[in-house]
Amino acid sequence: MKVLLLKDAKDDDSGQDPYIQELGLYGLEATLIPVLSFEFLSLSSLSEKLSHPEGFGGLIFTSPRAVEAVKLCLEKDNKTEDWEKSLKSRWNAKSVYVVGNATASLVNKIGLDAEGAHSGNAEKLAEYICSRPSSPLPLLFPCGTIKGDTLPKMLKDKGIPMESMHVYQTIPHPGIQGNLESYYENQGIPASITFFSPSGLKYSLEHIQTLSGGGFDQIKFVAIGPSTTRAMAAKGLPVSCTAESPTPQALADGIRKVLQPTSCC
Repeated sequence: MKVLLLKDAKDDDSGQDPYIQELGLYGLEATLIPVLSFEFLSLSSLSEKLSHPEGFGGLIFTSPRAVEAVKLCLEKDNKTEDWEKSLKSRWNAKSVYVVGNATASLVNKIGLDAEGAHSGNAEKLAEYICSRPSSPLPLLFPCGTIKGDTLPKMLKDKGIPMESMHVYQTIPHPGIQGNLESYYENQGIPASITFFSPSGLKYSLEHIQTLSGGGFDQIKFVAIGPSTTRAMAAKGLPVSCTAESPTPQALADGIRKVLQPTSCC
């Protein structure tokens, strides 16, 4: 049975995307189509802030792109040596909060110790942060231009200071339409389509509706998390399942259940 995942590929140690690998264990033939591209912003300003950990209570990362922005700005401003010598350890003396295992893995790769990865989404991470001892210094939050307001609002309500900084913006992937057309031409209408973000939904839904035609209502639509579920509902799209956590295992389990007529998730 064919399923479509609207995300870019990330190889693991086996050389295969973990989502494709996990879905394959259930006999599902998954295809990945990237729907988003990213442009990085304000890297010099981010570099300056990273050079002064004494001014912050810690870091928050809710997406892999924000971690990539840190890596890029360190390389761009020749701060890699400073990072290895002292900055990394000074940041590690503070809390570095993350959402999800993918983001945590990237945080670990730049030498930081991540906590909160188990939270799975911004709302649960905010709850975790609020349960921890807080600093009078603000948490530095590198994020995208269209970040949700759940986490900032929850921290503000608890009196936890935070400084948000836009370090990337999301744009449509240039190959969305062509890649989707090619998929439908060669594979037909998928049994299930998973959206991985509100932006991915925004940039791909119209193409999917057009290409699916009369078969659109037969597709089982799945969301990777609650913010994507809300965006799908706002578009009037039926959500067959929301993954319990943003992991290959949880998504594969959810898709398996919705594709079994007698089960639900």
